[in-house]
Amino acid sequence: MTSPAIDTKAFRSMSYGLYIISAKSGDTTAGCVVNTFQQVTSKPARVSVAINKENFTTGVILESGRFEVSVLAESATMELIGRFGFKTSSEIDKFAETKHETDAAGVPYVAEHAVAHFGARVIDKLDVGTHYLIVGEVECAEVLSGEAPMTYAYYHQVKGGKTPPKASSFDPDGGAAPEPAPAQGDAKPRIGWRCKLCGYVVEMDELPEGFTCPMCGVGREMFERIEL
Repeated sequence: MTSPAIDTKAFRSMSYGLYIISAKSGDTTAGCVVNTFQQVTSKPARVSVAINKENFTTGVILESGRFEVSVLAESATMELIGRFGFKTSSEIDKFAETKHETDAAGVPYVAEHAVAHFGARVIDKLDVGTHYLIVGEVECAEVLSGEAPMTYAYYHQVKGGKTPPKASSFDPDGGAAPEPAPAQGDAKPRIGWRCKLCGYVVEMDELPEGFTCPMCGVGREMFERIEL
């Protein structure tokens, strides 16, 4: 019997949010962007997150046995998302330029452009291949603003963002931001450059020598020319 084909486009119909997972072990802090955070039970309040095994944040979570989650608002900037989504905590302090608070357990969480935060204690871990599914019992939760939470669709379609390679929903053949519409009439088109890794767009005729993406840090060779 022939196995049915898997159309990866089907996965794009699933609904996700956008979250920053953070942790602290000793003097080490870490954080990363995920889209697979969810509530799994209400009594007791438990949540789960799927996070790549190779992610630096994963090791800090497992060492400390705790994690924080900030629910990002639609107002979250691409710079904030890029800092936590396309750079590694092993090389930079992501909280140094980010407004943050700490919970009662001393774990930092992002407090800017966030709708709510949750502090959880790890109670279980499931190996699911490239990722761990980590289950936590919520020990604190707080509403931070009345803004609308950002959905993954909003991040792609409105913000023009791309999926980090270590994300659960990464698809190397899809998920790119749509091409901008060409200029109409005789108006001279505006020229921009888009990062092929994270989707960041800068408007200028030519990228200068030594230019690096302010979101993910790649060089100018990773940018493609587009018309705005």
